[in-house]
Amino acid sequence: MVTLRQIRSVVAVVEEGSFTRAAARENATQSGVSQHVAAVEAVLGVTLFDRTSEGVVPTQAGRRYYAHAIDVLRHVDMAAGEARAAAGGVSGTLRAGLMPAFTRAALAPALDRFLTEYPQVQVQVIEGYSGTLTEMVRAETLDFALVPAGAGGVGLTVTHLARDREMLVSGPVLGLAPGKPVRLAELGPLKIVVPAATNVRRAKLEEYFETHGVQVARLMEMDAMLGTLGLVARSDWVTVLPGLICVGDADGVRRRVSPLADPALHSEFVVIEPARRPLSPQARLFLDALRGEVMALVAD
Repeated sequence: MVTLRQIRSVVAVVEEGSFTRAAARENATQSGVSQHVAAVEAVLGVTLFDRTSEGVVPTQAGRRYYAHAIDVLRHVDMAAGEARAAAGGVSGTLRAGLMPAFTRAALAPALDRFLTEYPQVQVQVIEGYSGTLTEMVRAETLDFALVPAGAGGVGLTVTHLARDREMLVSGPVLGLAPGKPVRLAELGPLKIVVPAATNVRRAKLEEYFETHGVQVARLMEMDAMLGTLGLVARSDWVTVLPGLICVGDADGVRRRVSPLADPALHSEFVVIEPARRPLSPQARLFLDALRGEVMALVAD
């Protein structure tokens, strides 16, 4: 007989690649986690892990067992969540991670509607960039996060959220017409604010600049959206952002928003959540509210 605690230990070792890190995550000792894994291997009659100098790597049997094990853990947690919801309505706490692209336009209306309908739910929202949010979801300090496609990896479930067009955001000093598509190769040399290297958007933007002849005078790395928008509004620095975050600048007064053209550039956004645990009822409902707002903004 294999217990849920033993299954959780196997899953933790696969996802952490280390018995030491798995033990820390499970609030257990390293020897305890090793014993749990050994017990599962004894029941199955197979070796689940190869121990190497670089860490612990699942065998083919280990990878297959892991894929089924996370389904087991998700269904157990899902059953518990649905039972609690049926007994007392939707309540509890949810923790969501959002990039600035979503907090600026989609968060407020989604929160307003959600909290009106589910007043017993405590909502915690963390704003951050893809690298940080991905690690927080993997560590289960967040129930889910909305991030660019490309963020993910072992221990995460990834589902598509939306596709959005990228925009050049500039200040009035550049004199661009609001809403008119622009070809960046015809505007340079440009002083461009870009996200940090840990943000998966960074490599995509630099590839676009290089591939399509964009002349770059200077690049400045900044993971501070309010600071970026403030600098752009008052100077000749520009940035490239998803259309979602530009909704508030449609009037063209402080900043000019110009769709990239010849060629256009689009970004895909996804929802990431821990692979071994399903969303709670309250987290699933809040994600639905956010998804509705995002899709309405993208459609516009």
